[in-house]
Amino acid sequence: MNLYYLMTTLFVGAAVLTAADASLTSLNLLPWFTGLRWLRIHLITLGAMTEVIFGTLPQLVAIRYGRPRPAFRWDIWLTLNIGILLLLVGIPIMNEALIYAGGTLVFIAAGLLIAQLWGMRPAHGSNASTAEHTGRPFYIVGLSFFLLGILIGVGLWFNWAGWLRISVPLEAHIHTNSWGLMSLVFAGLLIDTYPSWAGRPLAWPRSIRPILWLMSFGALGLVLGPWLNSRWFLVPGLLLHQTATFWLLLNVVKPLVGDRRMFAKPGVWHVLTSYLWISAPVMVAPLILLSVRGIPGPTIEANAPQALIYGWVFQFGFAMFPFLFRRAFLPDEPARLGGNWFSLAAVNLGGIFLWVSIFIEPLGPTLHAIAYGLWTAAIIPIAIELWQIARRGLTRLDTLSERAAEVPAD
Repeated sequence: MNLYYLMTTLFVGAAVLTAADASLTSLNLLPWFTGLRWLRIHLITLGAMTEVIFGTLPQLVAIRYGRPRPAFRWDIWLTLNIGILLLLVGIPIMNEALIYAGGTLVFIAAGLLIAQLWGMRPAHGSNASTAEHTGRPFYIVGLSFFLLGILIGVGLWFNWAGWLRISVPLEAHIHTNSWGLMSLVFAGLLIDTYPSWAGRPLAWPRSIRPILWLMSFGALGLVLGPWLNSRWFLVPGLLLHQTATFWLLLNVVKPLVGDRRMFAKPGVWHVLTSYLWISAPVMVAPLILLSVRGIPGPTIEANAPQALIYGWVFQFGFAMFPFLFRRAFLPDEPARLGGNWFSLAAVNLGGIFLWVSIFIEPLGPTLHAIAYGLWTAAIIPIAIELWQIARRGLTRLDTLSERAAEVPAD
């Protein structure tokens, strides 16, 4: 039983409530719940996504390397979950002791996971080419960015930006976790799971290594840009990262061209359209950097992370979470990407309304409320799907246990 996935269902359920809360507070119907913006984001990133990442990566690497399933690491699970709970309590009330303790524990958990992945090697006799073209390097680099993101994030509450010489600490924190951790881990997940849900290999397996380098150095530039307040790092970082992302998506799409059956699946569209929302800030960034008239830079910087998290990070999870849950809880059934046409339409319309609200300020609160209302509606069927998969998996385990108990001992 994967306890990380059970925690994921709890965080997804909480994300439904906080998205609904954001919609109501935008209409001033629940004014006493304002100020929870970063808690909403962290329930998705630090909560649901982190749980899935920690619960999935060792299993996937073992499968790709032809090794037995690794033993469950209670030290990593307890350290991570205690740390997350301390942070989710400490952030809204701005309690420095809880934030410091929670950040330290999550940092330790991430370090332990990196060490575990680093120590995993292909089984003897494994195909060297297959072992090389896996997501493991992406996971290790992505989690290394996570360590840096934790350091910057905790430092926001302790004024570490001064001695770390970070010019724009909040932006550096967001870039580290989004373009560093999430981008690289998502790329690794696509590489490792694509043959299972697409039924074919990526278009150009040999491109995986250059994609890794492009994306890694691109993410580094995107972090150093706000860290040093330098466009000389930010702009090349954007170009490198966007090139790597486009190349990865071509690897995904090209083998599917002409297969109408695959494009009739909403899960595939969830994966593809999710990447539109990581491209949106990239396309607007040059206009902000050039101070183009009519482009509300501060408003974009305040609201774009919401569309990025719900439109890209969580929508990618809409497809990937049910797929991974089915593999863990229902191994005898064929795993498929999650989501449906309603969740696909609602999550992307939410992103559109959020971006429109940035440019039509008089209607901002109303459009904001509509965006979060659509995101709430999109999450609900995914939450139900995850719960049903987990419940069926638990029922299956109970049945197997009962049958084992009925077998007479020799």
